Amino acid sequence: MDNNIEQTTTFEEQNNPPQLIVTENMRSYLYDMAGWTKFLGIVGFIFSGLMVLVALSMGAMFGTISQMPGMEMYSALGGGVLTFILLLYALLFLYPSLMLFSYSVKAKQGVLYADQLSLETGIRKLKSFFKFYGIMMIIVIALYLLIFLFAIVGGMAGR
Repeated sequence: MDNNIEQTTTFEEQNNPPQLIVTENMRSYLYDMAGWTKFLGIVGFIFSGLMVLVALSMGAMFGTISQMPGMEMYSALGGGVLTFILLLYALLFLYPSLMLFSYSVKAKQGVLYADQLSLETGIRKLKSFFKFYGIMMIIVIALYLLIFLFAIVGGMAGR
């Protein structure tokens, strides 16, 4: 006995593909999520700003530390290198915070006013956020693997 069920589609179904229906529960979840992402975006902006302030004060801190007796070795590190690294971290932290904040604004607008374009834009920002973090995780895992490999090679070379 054959269990093949033949599906027939009408002309209307072929020309009008099914639309995604957003239920009231889904709208509520999106609205709640938008509130939390706005909070996380603002906290990210604050931390990025603090990193920039710390980065810009690195030169002065290293200048003061290098003048202390016995601390001359720290002047060799140079405040410029740490300033650059901290500014890079601040920039890397700023982008996902901006994506979260943008998602929050657009998602709330889309949910409150049933604005399809705003909700789509918000979801696109959320996709960019997760894509960024996924790429960053790949980079971090690769760096950890390289460090682990160099530690093994260095340990073997030290024997």
